[in-house]
Amino acid sequence: ASSSSSSPNFARLTCSSSKDALAPFSRRIKSLSEEELVGAAASPRRRLVLRGFPGGAEAFELVARFCYGGGGGVTVTAANACAVRCAAQYMEMADSPAATAASTAPSLVKVADKALEDMPHWPWHCVVDAVKQCQSLFPLAESTGVFDKVVGALLAQMAIPAPGDATPTSSSPESSAFRFSCDTKCSSLSLRRTWWFEDLVVLSPGMVERVAKALLARGADHGIVARFLFYYLKCRIAGAGAEDKAAMLEAAITVIADLDRSSVSCKGLFGILRIASPVKLAAGCQEMLVAMIGRKLDHATLDNLLVQAPSGTSSLYDVSLVLRFLEAFLRHGDEPGRLKKVGELMDLYLAEVAPDPSLRPARFVELATALPAAARDCHDALYRAIDVYFQVHGRLTDDEKMKICKGINYEKLSPECCKHLATNSGFPTRAAVQALASQHTVLKGIIRHSGTLKPASPPPPPAAHRESYDDADGDSNGQVVLYASRLELTLENQNLKSLLDSMHWRVMELEKVCSRMKTQMTKMKASRRGGGAAAARSLPRMCS
Repeated sequence: ASSSSSSPNFARLTCSSSKDALAPFSRRIKSLSEEELVGAAASPRRRLVLRGFPGGAEAFELVARFCYGGGGGVTVTAANACAVRCAAQYMEMADSPAATAASTAPSLVKVADKALEDMPHWPWHCVVDAVKQCQSLFPLAESTGVFDKVVGALLAQMAIPAPGDATPTSSSPESSAFRFSCDTKCSSLSLRRTWWFEDLVVLSPGMVERVAKALLARGADHGIVARFLFYYLKCRIAGAGAEDKAAMLEAAITVIADLDRSSVSCKGLFGILRIASPVKLAAGCQEMLVAMIGRKLDHATLDNLLVQAPSGTSSLYDVSLVLRFLEAFLRHGDEPGRLKKVGELMDLYLAEVAPDPSLRPARFVELATALPAAARDCHDALYRAIDVYFQVHGRLTDDEKMKICKGINYEKLSPECCKHLATNSGFPTRAAVQALASQHTVLKGIIRHSGTLKPASPPPPPAAHRESYDDADGDSNGQVVLYASRLELTLENQNLKSLLDSMHWRVMELEKVCSRMKTQMTKMKASRRGGGAAAARSLPRMCS
């Protein structure tokens, strides 16, 4: 029997005596030998090649010794039990072909299983070695139950504090730019529960994913598993190649997606996002990460959202990514408190990205209108962000500006902002009219319910003392009646009334201009075609 030095999972039998020694204990060897005899004449130099042999040359040597010793001469220990068990399964040594009713030949599978039963009592370093062995033993490690036994032993050992409360070096969440998923400070109890992190960071990404999922299936604490995954990334991501980084991140994201939402912080998820941005992740993992961040968007900060735009784009920030966060949040964020937090966050984000000259109007509109009306009680911050955007993008048409302005609810603007908008030359005249009309409606509502300001208000004055204003075109819907003498206002209310009165006069001025414009339009339609240019020049300056 021999094994290739270049491939540890490659073995071949080159003499009939070797096959004869193994065949009584291995159904696989027995079947291959019988096929060989049927297919061609036996040759002393004919070989049986065993590809993908689990455990490599060392495991094959133990199997051979077991067979040559007649089912003895091999000691299965903690160091080789996993490999021997998988090798025995590969060789089909569960039930010996040589077993008879009168005599039962030993079974290597049973010998290995008996050794594995004591795994929970093995020293910690032996359990860790068994985990490392399993990396190269899949899928047999899973189908034989070896991996399940290893995970059970891990969980049993993790529950026992290490001698001296040993903890992983540099495992504190404050010791690196890459943070753990937990924002809370580490307690001594928490450190005692994470002492095993450092011993498992050497595992491959695939093995880390398998171990973490198996621990969760056995009831492991979600917060501790999350901390391990972040510790694993912190220790292994630096200096790794692009493919290795992608594998580590995908393994961590896949497991984190199965954790309780409270066990992973928003800060930790954005930490993964920053590392993953230059790495090409699988589309499914990208969507999982975006969805997890979106569900916790109400815990994010402005700095979290300022993700640099992908290379090759002229924009400063990745606005499309933020829109995906919002979409994911709105699928779950129907609570008013959470919705308002995200509304405040988006106002800050809009103010930050508005000065970007490369931000297209369509994208800005999406940002400004992404959230429902309940997300904002006041639209002042939104108005200021739009004002900045109009100043930077001076070539926008009035139609483009009106599309952007549709995100503003003018009734939710403060009187100061509404007054500023009415005199802001950067905004379309239609927006100013809508803003003042909305404030006009607010003023009438205040006057209508003015009795609630002071219960003991005097009765309304006679009709002769009322001041009424009608539309220039006679529309009764625009009539405003001021009952100034009805209100006994405090100084603050008097200032508000003065400001609203000035807005009211501005509305009337605009209404008169619109009336004149209607008259001019009527004359233009009736005039000859040649007089069109002169009529256009005669339009009022404010509306031209």
